[in-house]
Amino acid sequence: MMSKPTLQAEPKQMVQQTAYSVLYAISFAHLLNDMLQAVIPAIYPIIKEDFHLDFTDIGLVTLTYQLTASILQPFVGLYTDRHPKPFSLAIGMGISLLGLVSLALSPSFFWILASVGLIGIGSSIFHPDSSRVAYLASGGKRGLAQSIFQLGGNAGSALGPLLAALLVVSYGQRSVMWFGVAALIGIILLTRIGKWYKTVALPKVNKTVESASSGLSQRRVILSLLILLVLIFSKYFYLAGMTSYFTFYLMDKFQLGVKSAQIHLFIFLAAIAVGTLAGGPLGDRFGRKYIIWISILGAAPFTLLMPHANLFWTTILSICTGLLISSAFSAIIVYAQELVPGKVGMIAGLFFGFAFGMGGLGSALLGKLADYTSITYVFDVCAFLPLLGILTAFLPNLDTKK
Repeated sequence: MMSKPTLQAEPKQMVQQTAYSVLYAISFAHLLNDMLQAVIPAIYPIIKEDFHLDFTDIGLVTLTYQLTASILQPFVGLYTDRHPKPFSLAIGMGISLLGLVSLALSPSFFWILASVGLIGIGSSIFHPDSSRVAYLASGGKRGLAQSIFQLGGNAGSALGPLLAALLVVSYGQRSVMWFGVAALIGIILLTRIGKWYKTVALPKVNKTVESASSGLSQRRVILSLLILLVLIFSKYFYLAGMTSYFTFYLMDKFQLGVKSAQIHLFIFLAAIAVGTLAGGPLGDRFGRKYIIWISILGAAPFTLLMPHANLFWTTILSICTGLLISSAFSAIIVYAQELVPGKVGMIAGLFFGFAFGMGGLGSALLGKLADYTSITYVFDVCAFLPLLGILTAFLPNLDTKK
């Protein structure tokens, strides 16, 4: 008796044409998911006062969320690679909704830990399978699909803190339940996406399943994955420093006010959004290895010059850095998925989880370094991180292999 086909093998083609409506829908769902994550840090000042917490307790809340939101992702992706679950995305958003309601009504510190853990689990379920949906809807334009998908997440991360400040900071802990409306919208949207996955994408996958290989030895594949993870480390440690401390750097070095410094940060984040959208299709056209190379190592001259520039050139250099360094992620994800065919969810979970973990760890460690030294010293150190992009030279050229 033949076993049921799974997504472990790489099909020759999945969906013949790019399903843009599905890509835009999953990108909007990504926006909603990442927007919900902003509730957790926004509620810190309130729960610290109401529950008489210290900074160690706040750190434990962050750690609980980060562990559930990052470590679980590759395991979720591996399971759904073997056992496709078209409606797991809606289930994941439902778990996040449960976590939000629980967080709004939490009567104790341990209840808060359980609540943020649920939100983290929902995010862990969302990212691997949503990345797979983008892959299936790409029609072969995998870089473009990942860029559209990732752009939604970036928009949600930028929009979330603003909405959280307006609601949570103004109206308190129970106002967190208003974010449940966004989660409900996400559940409805992801249920419709699940129907498309089940009725359109999955049957085509199962009809065209065949064994596939990147043509590389297992040792070479593992080494390449490790290099990609080092590149993710360099990218997200640098971005953690910029997003968390760029305003403080500008205020310290150029005596800017908070408002002016925030405008400069917004300009940098806007450059990241443009770079994210451009990186995927450029990888489709010119080869992902070259885009990874240009994105990471190419940012190094600008990051190295920035600590020595005046305000005008700091702004210009930050735009160039944002455009370049943000264009790598979509190319890295798709390159890794092509490196390990048939493990779309596992690879997405591994890299999204690692990127999230590195962002959180980088923010904490760089903040500690700034306390011991200075914010200027932190930027001097971070400027060298993109030089790790030289490791791209050791990646195999998969386009040539094909």
